[in-house]
Amino acid sequence: MKKMITALTLGAAASLWGGAALADGVTLHALMEDVPETAIIEKMLPEFEKQTGIKVEFEKVGYGDMHDKLVPQLVSGKSYYNLLEVDFLWAGEFPAAGWLEDLKPYAKKSGFDTSVFIPSTMKLLGDTDASMPLIPMYNYSMGLIYRTDLLQDPKLKATYKKETGQELAVPKTLADYVKVAKFMKAEGKVAGAAMQGQKGDPNAMEFSNYLFSAGGAYLDGKNKVVLNSDAGKTALTLYKDAITHAAQTGALSATLDDTMRLMCSGKAFSMVTYWWMLPQIDNAKSCPSVAGKVALSVMPGGHGESGGWGWGIPKNIPQDEKDAAWKFITWVQSKDVAVARAMEGHAPVRADVYEDPAVLKKYPFYKQAMKVVESGKSFPIFTYSAQYEDTLGTQLSLAASGEKPVPDALSAAADGLTGLMNK
Repeated sequence: MKKMITALTLGAAASLWGGAALADGVTLHALMEDVPETAIIEKMLPEFEKQTGIKVEFEKVGYGDMHDKLVPQLVSGKSYYNLLEVDFLWAGEFPAAGWLEDLKPYAKKSGFDTSVFIPSTMKLLGDTDASMPLIPMYNYSMGLIYRTDLLQDPKLKATYKKETGQELAVPKTLADYVKVAKFMKAEGKVAGAAMQGQKGDPNAMEFSNYLFSAGGAYLDGKNKVVLNSDAGKTALTLYKDAITHAAQTGALSATLDDTMRLMCSGKAFSMVTYWWMLPQIDNAKSCPSVAGKVALSVMPGGHGESGGWGWGIPKNIPQDEKDAAWKFITWVQSKDVAVARAMEGHAPVRADVYEDPAVLKKYPFYKQAMKVVESGKSFPIFTYSAQYEDTLGTQLSLAASGEKPVPDALSAAADGLTGLMNK
């Protein structure tokens, strides 16, 4: 693998920079989330330094610490972090504050082709005709992971047909999904849906899949809040139904880690989650109870939540550091390097990586994963996106627990979004 990376990346570097002389000892400092994606890139950094003379140092921290560490640097006279990893939830705040370079001129000057990125990943990070604040790094779009063995169980199939008059199959609508999940809890003796209902990011992200699957949206094309709609009411009603009658005990306080453990143990039929969780669950060593018995689909209804990270360059650094940061971004997101990352488990943002023969041979499910990414829709991206997660999460929790009627909770969530967008 190392030899392949070396050969491929040297070729990528030569084509991007035309054999130009290596940079003169610039060091890039990046604050990175401590996740497998970061580790994959980190192993490749010596090759980039060898090619360019640019050293890259990753400071790895937990997600919860990143924003608080980045902002003081971005508002200072000069940022220590001269290469940025930016979550999509900050993709409204950072450009609005004037902290990021517009990368369109850089792409035009270097000839870097951004058309290869899946459109949803570009839109997620604020790309418009006027500006491009971020280049996609990797994505965490959400889909449905489900148990194929339970869907194919003869007794369950017969019982479902008798009770509903329908065939037990992968659900095509959100209502069908909730119906199947409730059936699995009642008759399959497992949680029908492993749900992450903890207030805040967990339930806000999970509910977004219900909203988009039901045909709803947070905003219309003119950024008007449209959450409080018939589709929104349907989504929240079905979400409450699922967490009450299909989910595991304690779902209202559960996180992603809880749902992962439950699914891995074989005690759940399904989970709405990030598509790249599939190989972690379909693993004979770590999840022997379900390995070989799980599959991935786009959310019933056709759309799930889109999430992802992007690379950015701060404005408050010298131009030579900006140029070095751009060289790194074009290198790490070039096709050859992205393919090498994908072979190690990277969640690609380039369409051509999902279609690469070597990637598909190792990970056949990437063909389905691309559909999940392509169809993903975004949580509202604006200055206060992170704060809105908490506002929305509170109302979802109140509705799901029965403390507040669905219409009232949805109305409050919509009003909260309007208020934050008007700040």
